[in-house]
Amino acid sequence: MKVAKRLLLGSVAGLITLGGAQAADLPVKAKAIEYVKVCSLYGAGFYYIPGTDTCIKLGGYLRAETVLGSDGHLTPADTGLTAAHNRLSDWYSTRSRQELTVDTRTATEYGLVRTFFEATFTWTTGTYSGVGTTAVNGGTAYTTSTSAQAGGGFLGVYHAFIQFAGFTFGKAQSQFTTPWAEYPANIIELPGSSSWDPVNQVAYTFDFGQGITASFSAEDQVIRSTSNIWNVSGATAAGLATGAWGANDIGGSRAPDLVAQLRVDQAWGLFQASFAGHDNHAAYYGATELTGHPDDKWGWAGQLALSIKNLPTGPGDTINMDVVYTNGASRYSFPDYMNGTTFAMYGSTGLAGAYQSVGLAGLSDSVFVAGSGQQLTTTYGIQGGYTHNWDPRWNTSIYGAWAAVRYNDTAKGYICGAVVANLALSTGVAGCNPDFNYAVIGTKTAWTPVKNLTFSGELAYMMLDQKYASGSTVTLPQQSNIAKPGTVYELKDQNSLVMLLRAQRNF
Repeated sequence: MKVAKRLLLGSVAGLITLGGAQAADLPVKAKAIEYVKVCSLYGAGFYYIPGTDTCIKLGGYLRAETVLGSDGHLTPADTGLTAAHNRLSDWYSTRSRQELTVDTRTATEYGLVRTFFEATFTWTTGTYSGVGTTAVNGGTAYTTSTSAQAGGGFLGVYHAFIQFAGFTFGKAQSQFTTPWAEYPANIIELPGSSSWDPVNQVAYTFDFGQGITASFSAEDQVIRSTSNIWNVSGATAAGLATGAWGANDIGGSRAPDLVAQLRVDQAWGLFQASFAGHDNHAAYYGATELTGHPDDKWGWAGQLALSIKNLPTGPGDTINMDVVYTNGASRYSFPDYMNGTTFAMYGSTGLAGAYQSVGLAGLSDSVFVAGSGQQLTTTYGIQGGYTHNWDPRWNTSIYGAWAAVRYNDTAKGYICGAVVANLALSTGVAGCNPDFNYAVIGTKTAWTPVKNLTFSGELAYMMLDQKYASGSTVTLPQQSNIAKPGTVYELKDQNSLVMLLRAQRNF
């Protein structure tokens, strides 16, 4: 038995050895390995997508910030609870944000094909808000917005466009806007320039070489290009108390904004001239089609911008500035990221018989009353900023902006009639003037201890210069949402001081 067992095991071992030797003799096809290769055609950070001739770059940042003196990030305390300056006002707000960018580029026989996508995931601290007449004690309630809840937040899609053969399709920065938009040397939003806010568009850019380009575009006006079209016949005391000079009477979209731009971008800096045409399409005078409507009126905006680099004050120092003028296209000088379109700021008063002071102001593209045509609103402004680099890790900037809103005599007559009738303006029509100026000055200092990690602090002072006659008072209705009583207020200039503290890591 032992002999037979040894013979059987030996036979099995021999078969296994023979089979292994035969298998080793068979050719085996190695599995292909795709390596990620650097793409040097378009600058640092690009890599070839394995198996393709398309290059891709991933980037973004993570940001944490706190704003003091306002509950609006990047904006002064110029409206709502934050401008009420009472026990319901938030003195600070916090935010965390992660941004992701995806940039792809492919060289083709027709030229470069590029796509760009930018999105953010943002969580902003919830604010406290007045609960109206149900709050007998004038208290507040924490906002129920899901974006501010512990596991909430919201997605923002900033850019999503395709570029091919000189064309741009999709959501991209307006061709009217300068490279710095409302940020010449700052983070806090400024007037006197078009918004950075990207917009859906179809654009074509002629490249003449040596940094000289001309662009033409048709851009969606719905997202950010219309401020207000006010039907003053629908004005109410409650609306006027917030700076709304009428019922907002914007009709449906009819035409995109038409934009043209000429830019010279070279080593010394940049020069840009921009123009935009904006259709003001109102709805109806009253509740139905039978009431009629005003005809459309096209407004326009023009802008000149200058950037100077390589200043003798230090390497990397820069000056950016621009001026803008609009008629019936107010969002091109008061960008929508900066703030809303109505302002009601409260402060102290020394006027006998007045409870407090208030600054009221409203922005519009046009105003009208039932049966009349649109009266276009004029705005103009200037902004600028200077950035100085102390060394590779520290820089400081100073900046300022000033913008004006002007109503023609006919529009003033409409608005002042409503203010006198609804708010009992003490100086009457003679003391009424809805024009106003909005100005901001500030400074920012940033420290970059290691590459792509920056800590910054910014202080901005905002001034609302209203034009009502000195000593004018109005009688405002009770505003339960901000706990303001219905009583007499002095019309007076107002101001706001805001600080922004930020930490940001780019990648």
